[in-house]
Amino acid sequence: MSKVEDMNCIYKNPKEPIEARVKDLLSRMTLKEKLGQMTQIDRSVATPSALRDLSIGSILSGGGSVPFEKALSSDWADMVDAFQKSALESRLGIPLIYGIDAVHGNNNVYGATIFPHHIGLGATRDPDLARRIGVATALEVRACGIQYTFAPCVAVCRDPRWGRCYESYSEDTEIVRKMTSIITGFQGQPPEGHLKGYPFVAGRNNVIACAKHFVGDGGTDKGTNEGNTISSYDDLEKIHMAPYLDCISLGVCTVMASYSSWNGTKLHTDNFLLTKVLKEKLGFKGFVISDSEALDRLSNPHGSNYRSCILSAVSAGIDMVMVPYRYELFLEDLTHLVESGEIPMTRIDDAVERILRVKFVAGVFEYPLTDRSLLDTVGCKLHRELAREAVRKSLVLLKNGKDLKQPFLPLDKNAKRILVAGKHANNLGYQCGGWTATWQGTSGEITIGTTILDAIKTAVGDKTEVIYKQDPSADTFAELIIPFNGTEMISSVADRVPTLAILISGRPLVLEPWLLEKIDAFVAAWLPGSEGGGIADVVFGDYEFQGRLPMTWFKRAEQLPICAAENAYDPLFPLGFGLTIKNEEL
Repeated sequence: MSKVEDMNCIYKNPKEPIEARVKDLLSRMTLKEKLGQMTQIDRSVATPSALRDLSIGSILSGGGSVPFEKALSSDWADMVDAFQKSALESRLGIPLIYGIDAVHGNNNVYGATIFPHHIGLGATRDPDLARRIGVATALEVRACGIQYTFAPCVAVCRDPRWGRCYESYSEDTEIVRKMTSIITGFQGQPPEGHLKGYPFVAGRNNVIACAKHFVGDGGTDKGTNEGNTISSYDDLEKIHMAPYLDCISLGVCTVMASYSSWNGTKLHTDNFLLTKVLKEKLGFKGFVISDSEALDRLSNPHGSNYRSCILSAVSAGIDMVMVPYRYELFLEDLTHLVESGEIPMTRIDDAVERILRVKFVAGVFEYPLTDRSLLDTVGCKLHRELAREAVRKSLVLLKNGKDLKQPFLPLDKNAKRILVAGKHANNLGYQCGGWTATWQGTSGEITIGTTILDAIKTAVGDKTEVIYKQDPSADTFAELIIPFNGTEMISSVADRVPTLAILISGRPLVLEPWLLEKIDAFVAAWLPGSEGGGIADVVFGDYEFQGRLPMTWFKRAEQLPICAAENAYDPLFPLGFGLTIKNEEL
């Protein structure tokens, strides 16, 4: 068939109602084109011919899948626009949506502003801050030509052993619900009377958001990643599903299914939860996307093959499949399943309708290419100041002085010498954590930002000597010492000089009582991101501590799981604990 050129097509007319455009375009599509729209592939395998001839619906950059090392926003925009132009050459000219894991800023892109991870934001208890971070992130994402972020994670983490604990705002469902305000930052605020469950994107400066991972991923047994959440439906609904109601009411466009299981059934195959509950009971009208290569994980020791995995997931309600590499086999098997009648056309049409609806809502038909006027927003001063504010508000002061009547903080900017120690003090990669440059994160100068050491050097007076020793020897001394992580190192220096310990971590960790007694002050700084200045702002007293624990701080690993809602609650520090500089509880 030749390319559709008729500009009188309903689907090409932005003045027509969205549902009319969806219906018109769907009526013109072949099976091949419909299945192409259901397919999301990685940028590394996205050829012009695949995009043009198969009508691929979406491309993603998985963590670390970049145009080249340290590619700037303009390089990303060039790449994404080239892909988009190939898609627009397809018979029907359906534009792509390009997805990226911009989970704490546009964190795959070199030079972007990196905000604190969700656990730190949960400590702020500040929904408006989350919204403003969403606005800033959306601008930096759109500057790269990208229209879709796989965020936010609205998991309720009930066990800090969960590997993705740092991606959760809190163990408390109500705190997580409040922080879903980030969606209005990403997508914009739906107008009064907006149809609940219908996707919404305000304009070209906004992005398609994704509530993930549906559902119960933070409640798995023993915190096992991709594990099994064992609970009644009532508890699942009350604890883990509740934040999704807020996301849906805010017009979230997409929902990502979880790798995990509920009572032994993998979420990617759970028709009850994905279709009966999410789509029908909750009225979600956007599309459900799989997690990366999730269908491959559905195989079991009894011999399930890839085709049966596709059958299970699509039948359960998955609309777009994040393949991301072996898309040719996926399309071959999916075609067979439809042509054989194992997957009915009604299921395919429902999936494609949902995908097209989001594309029309997001305006990608009218504005498929990058708005280059946004390039200067990436890593701009305004966004870095916002990230620094977020760091300040996220810090939780857990101890301040060996005597409550004599607070140790704030530190003296005019001290003669300050020794800073520990490998996290001068390492931007460790400071940012996972989902920065790569999905697991890495060490070193992986992006542009301010290390905590550099922030301390900037904060102190001209007469103060700042000494940095990653592993100080026994004869190293100073008036004050600021260690970052490392029990033995902290113990060694705390025996010699007054010590502030700052923990960089994505979760509460075991704190030995003897260690806590030795140090003079202790701050949980979570994974603060690129703006280390926010830590110096608070420890030197320019701003007050405001953060409160988003998770219970346990005494011993044997206590886990521990949660404020449980009986026999005996924490080291309870959920919500946090001190001011005057040692008053917040």
